[in-house]
Amino acid sequence: MTDKHMIQLRKSRAWLEIRLSALSFNAARLRSVLPEKCELMAVVKADAYGHGANSAARQLEFDGVKFFAVATLAEAVKLRKNHLNGDILIVGYTHPKEAGFLSDLRLTQLVVDGAYAGLLDESGHRIDVHIAVDTGMHRFGIDSARLDEIERVFWRKNLRVKGMATHLASSDSLLPGDVDFTKTQIDRFSKAVGELAGLGYDTGKLHVQASYGVFNYPELEFDYARAGIALYGALSHSGDVLAKPEMKPVLSMRALVAQVRDIGAGEAVSYGRTFTAAAPMKVATVSAGYADGVPRQMSGNGGQCIVHGKKVPILGRICMDLLMIDVTSVESVQAGDVVTIIGADGDEEIRCEDLAAASGTISNDILCRIGSRLPRIYC
Repeated sequence: MTDKHMIQLRKSRAWLEIRLSALSFNAARLRSVLPEKCELMAVVKADAYGHGANSAARQLEFDGVKFFAVATLAEAVKLRKNHLNGDILIVGYTHPKEAGFLSDLRLTQLVVDGAYAGLLDESGHRIDVHIAVDTGMHRFGIDSARLDEIERVFWRKNLRVKGMATHLASSDSLLPGDVDFTKTQIDRFSKAVGELAGLGYDTGKLHVQASYGVFNYPELEFDYARAGIALYGALSHSGDVLAKPEMKPVLSMRALVAQVRDIGAGEAVSYGRTFTAAAPMKVATVSAGYADGVPRQMSGNGGQCIVHGKKVPILGRICMDLLMIDVTSVESVQAGDVVTIIGADGDEEIRCEDLAAASGTISNDILCRIGSRLPRIYC
């Protein structure tokens, strides 16, 4: 990190450090476990899971990634305005009245059902599409058994079918029932694709796996693998996976100590007085809170921070802009010291998965909720 960056950091109450070299490393490692002809599709929706979509996509394109996925038209427009040249697939819903943007900006739209395909077609704009096939998740897509409805998408004069996709509901689980269901989903998708190909349709590029599909079913020989959370060096949760290459967390969250105070036994800390000191202790107030993305649900559930290379507990309820930590065991803590909320300091590390576990959620949720007011420092 340059001196200029360090000066910028010290002017902030809290900030994110984004290591683009780690992002490049993760992309290369994911590619290494995929079949030779399966290409990486980088999922950069939700501002690249809080990492900054423009910077992340630009780095990945420099690394040779040619295919990107977002959730909204606005996300895709932002990337195009930032001169991203790769293919962009919108995997969420775009209103048919905005179909002109899809055509003008060379965007590919996921078709969620036959009726939606008809509305896009009636817009009069020539649009590249991928067909979503529902194989059992029941979120988006045409039922894999409804081959007639899928066929009609190919007949639409203004839609160019460039691919087909499904989404696996339980690929993150290795429980026998979930594995069986995942294999059923893959079989349903492959059967529908095979039948369409037998009828003479060009089904285009095929993609099934998201991050956990790569980890637990790396042998699948489809055209793309849609990697999201894995690209950023995190897992959704701490459960086992079959094939996890070495990954590096891309993001760290840090904040400054704003105040240090001594409190006596019997005194309470923060809203609702949910924490009461059993003995005299030293408390530091840290300049970050749930408006910055520190989950309030972590309050009282074992959340920690790192100060001077030592893990310390979060006390009481996390506030909107502040949180309190116990620094009784840490020497010489003072206002202006750096506190690590996510990331490494010395020999200690707090991963995004740790915050998720203490908050009863998944890493994806933690990263996507990081507040926009935090400056992102790319290093």
